[in-house]
Amino acid sequence: MRFGVSILTAAALLAAPVVYAQARAPGLQTAVFAGGCFWSEEKAFDDVPGVRSAVSGFVGGHTANPTYEQVVRGGTGHMEAVQVTFDPRVVSYRALVDRYWRTIDPTDPNGQFCDQGPSYRSAVFATGEQRADAVASRDAAMRVLRKSFTTPVVGAQRFWPADEAHQNYAKRHAASYQAYRIGCRRPERLRAIWGDAAVS
Repeated sequence: MRFGVSILTAAALLAAPVVYAQARAPGLQTAVFAGGCFWSEEKAFDDVPGVRSAVSGFVGGHTANPTYEQVVRGGTGHMEAVQVTFDPRVVSYRALVDRYWRTIDPTDPNGQFCDQGPSYRSAVFATGEQRADAVASRDAAMRVLRKSFTTPVVGAQRFWPADEAHQNYAKRHAASYQAYRIGCRRPERLRAIWGDAAVS
């Protein structure tokens, strides 16, 4: 996710009120996935029927209100992640986790594709109610891949939205995102892992 980042300007955490308001809306639920570049994870869930929003941010660390620069520099313990707000009457949590595996290389413990390092590690952050579905999805995906996964299913933790400059990046900066995607060889590497089931 290093392509084009230097041209981004810092902005206030404008997404935060939207994220938490949607999470509390009647009947809606949230799912949190860390999978390397949050631009790519957001894009992978944006247009799924039943998904109301996919927000880029950070999870799993010990610093409140982390900035992108702090997380990338290291030391906060956070991973880049996406918070997916969805209507379970349209799409199930299990279906979202099933999709998630096909967006990453779950055998890489150190990051994803050209994004390597602690902030780019992958993980499913599941609530107590979501855990059984997340583990069942992981086990089913492992049987398909016939390899052990290094991506863990862990307990839910606080999600912090990234600044506005990072939201909807793939849509707002399509050329820059495409350059990053091709430069990382993301589509080819995902197809090599998942075949036609890959979500790139």
